[in-house]
Amino acid sequence: MSASDELKNKAEDLGGQAKEKVGDATGNDSLQNEGRADQVKSEIKDKANDVKEKVSDAANKLLGDAGDK
Repeated sequence: MSASDELKNKAEDLGGQAKEKVGDATGNDSLQNEGRADQVKSEIKDKANDVKEKVSDAANKLLGDAGDK
């Protein structure tokens, strides 16, 4: 994941937190739920990128080990 993608993802999470708090403070359930959804999307993206990095690291290790033989 590039640094740019990480920043965008963090911004989405923070924006979601802000929406949720504003929605809570104003009694706007729709905005509150939208904020929660933004946070969940951000978390899913983080987890997917973690898995992607682990798979890439494992593949590189396997390819590196195969080249050593």
